[in-house]
Amino acid sequence: MAWSISPTLCLAPWIFYSSSQISSSSSLCAVSSLCLSRSRSNGTIYKHSFSFPSVSKKLQKLPLSLSSFSTKRLVPRAAEYKFPDPIPEFADAETEKFRDHLVKKLSKKDVYGESLQEVIGVCTEIFSTFLHTEYGGPGTLLVIPFIDMADTVNERGLPGGPQAARAAIKWAQDHVDKDWKEWNGGDSN
Repeated sequence: MAWSISPTLCLAPWIFYSSSQISSSSSLCAVSSLCLSRSRSNGTIYKHSFSFPSVSKKLQKLPLSLSSFSTKRLVPRAAEYKFPDPIPEFADAETEKFRDHLVKKLSKKDVYGESLQEVIGVCTEIFSTFLHTEYGGPGTLLVIPFIDMADTVNERGLPGGPQAARAAIKWAQDHVDKDWKEWNGGDSN
């Protein structure tokens, strides 16, 4: 599935009481945040929220009465950006490049022995699944599939899981986004 980004302005009323003042005087504290969410093919939904405290501190200093405005007027609907869906042809081509790189890189190490092809197969399968289901261009390369690679190699009792995952993520960071831009004529995101 694709990532979606939704920048939002979240408003939360806080009422302050002083010991000498029983009536409530209100001030509004605004917190600016960026919310990210993505859903995986297995139904798991990941949500991440990032706040920007420097904006909050500046907005906190503005005294506003809660009764003097409507929150509907102050909170415009935030624009939502959706990353493009994965491109199967790109995923196939990139998986081949990835596999070729792993064969060259991992065959130089004595760690794998006769398990080399099986380790490469595990990493390639996980990477291919990620490219076909979740990668939607620059900004959507995640660390999760590379963690899955190391874990799966280790769970199957194969040698060199962390080393294979490291080689995989290093190659992906250096090539995938650049190759996506070339594939799409340089006019991506």
